[in-house]
Amino acid sequence: MEARIRTLGPARFPSPLSSPVSDGVRVPETILRVDGDIEPCTTWEVAGPRERLFFAPGALRAAVVTCGGLCPGLNNVLRSLFLHLHHLYGLKELLGVRYGYAGLDPDSQHPPVPLARASVGAIHRLGGTVLGTSRGPVPLDRMLATLRRLEVGALFCVGGDGTMRGAHALSEGARAAGYPLAVVGIPKTIDNDIQHVTRSFGFRTAVEVAREVLDAAHNEATSVRNGVSIVKLMGREAGFLAAEAALASQDANFVLVPEVPFALEGPRGFLAALDERLAVGGHALIVVAEGAGQELVGHAGPAQDASGNRVLGDIGVFLKERIHAHLKSRGIPFALRYLDPSYSIRSRPANCEDSILCDQLARRAADAALAGKTDLVVASVHDVFVHLPLEVVTGRKRVLDPEDEPWRSVLASTGQPRAFV
Repeated sequence: MEARIRTLGPARFPSPLSSPVSDGVRVPETILRVDGDIEPCTTWEVAGPRERLFFAPGALRAAVVTCGGLCPGLNNVLRSLFLHLHHLYGLKELLGVRYGYAGLDPDSQHPPVPLARASVGAIHRLGGTVLGTSRGPVPLDRMLATLRRLEVGALFCVGGDGTMRGAHALSEGARAAGYPLAVVGIPKTIDNDIQHVTRSFGFRTAVEVAREVLDAAHNEATSVRNGVSIVKLMGREAGFLAAEAALASQDANFVLVPEVPFALEGPRGFLAALDERLAVGGHALIVVAEGAGQELVGHAGPAQDASGNRVLGDIGVFLKERIHAHLKSRGIPFALRYLDPSYSIRSRPANCEDSILCDQLARRAADAALAGKTDLVVASVHDVFVHLPLEVVTGRKRVLDPEDEPWRSVLASTGQPRAFV
């Protein structure tokens, strides 16, 4: 089954780029097959420059917006997007929307600003986003009114799940209003949990920095009697960062993720396993994803944040307090350290691997928009860049499979039980 990408209309203008990609080139969603298995599967359209364009580049004004939490590589995407559009397509103008979707509100005190070679020159060396960001929705009609007033023909939306839901709404709203607006998403999430997307930008940088934190936490734990270090990492619904950082470090003794529920008490609970670890090894390094153990923590505050995400209880502080009380009750000497490096991880500049990925995603997003393709996200699937319909990436999250190889690797590395019950 072919996942079709919507277009704004016939492409009438020749592209200045060589080696165009045909819409008929596809990548299968599933590449592994059992002998004799001929069941059809979904295929994705391969990204890249097209032979003909919907927009005349010299007459097109485009805009780009960064939304949600910070992530390594945001400025890299902005820079590469501008340079590709400017140097290869001769784009009329690229506007930078300030402070997320809030910058598309007609009442915003921070109107979009034109990007230029000077303004993007060295931003790839900076963390954060030079455009600013925010969370929360803006009424659809108000955003579309701003885009129409500015005569924007293509909008690039850089963000995670909430951003992509907003991009899909903008695409649908523009179509209903007869407004030829190309909306192209570029996936950003440190959690690496976007459905069908093999890797989102910023994730490898986060793993690299998180491993450095785990190394420091391990040094703390091993330098004292019964040292226990707890490191809380991002991962609201998926434990990819916690798992890969632990595998990169190879020093973690326990990894707790949202996909694998755990109990604290009882002869086979987590605290009993911690006691055994301290008795045998004399120290313990615990890595916990922020979404783990939510059934234990509870949360008395608001149910959702401004982006519509479930508000989580603080599993890191909860574990710290419970472990402290447990070890103190046993009357043994111990030293407990707690580290939450989330903000220092997400605000870092991109490493080499993510810098290259950002550049590749940005350039393919530009190609898609100029060809008049819309309501899509550009993504890496099986190391091939493809166009995914926005609606297929916003329905549910990608999560770790406790029965698959990555989690088995964590169990082998840590030696922790398969379950704490």
